[in-house]
Amino acid sequence: MIAYKGGNISEYINNREYRQKVLKELITELHNGKSVDEVKERFEKLIEGVSASEISMMENELIKEGMPVSEVQRLCDVHAAVFKGSIEEIHMPEDPAQIPGHPFHTFKMENRAIERLINKSIKPLIEELKEKDGTDTRIRLYDEFSKLYDIDKHYLRKENLLFPFLEKYGITAPPKVMWGVDDEIREDVKEVMTLLKDSKANSEEIINKASAAVDRVNEMIFKEENILFPMALDTLSEDEWMKIAN
Repeated sequence: MIAYKGGNISEYINNREYRQKVLKELITELHNGKSVDEVKERFEKLIEGVSASEISMMENELIKEGMPVSEVQRLCDVHAAVFKGSIEEIHMPEDPAQIPGHPFHTFKMENRAIERLINKSIKPLIEELKEKDGTDTRIRLYDEFSKLYDIDKHYLRKENLLFPFLEKYGITAPPKVMWGVDDEIREDVKEVMTLLKDSKANSEEIINKASAAVDRVNEMIFKEENILFPMALDTLSEDEWMKIAN
């Protein structure tokens, strides 16, 4: 349910249409080469006081109008940049993240495990490779990226268990966009593993691609926990969460 604060309904509809128009403009600007930082401030003003659910609904409308998912996907990084700032926080009456067995808790625990792997194992090895390239370092980094590819299981659960329930409520754009990014991250991790197996691969290329891949994984964790999961908690019934848990 979208919160409507004050004013009359025609004013609300006009505001929504205005926001829709500006979103299209921002996506076009991103397409034409503007950076996240260049459009962030305008996006932040546009969504002031607007819930994450309404932003998702606006994006959904753009896709229904025929805008390619890949274009709407350009907003994903802008979302993350803005929600890290002072935009209205999404509060929940109780915190399912603290309830063992709740899918939200499970997803978050998986994310903490991914972060530990990145921070304690992968990043130190990337730094080691920067200082001195060596077969041993490459082998160990390959092993850690093989573990990171287990993220595929986390993404599959999200895509095959959570997304269908959101789509049932007409929330189709965010799952499509996020699924597209998940696929890109899978490919990024596989590409790093392929490079690490190639003895002729340039170490600088490995370092750059490995660093970029873990950055994207971290960005997806942020997007899940600050955009996707709060929206799902706001939408799904307890019975539906039970079905996902089962």
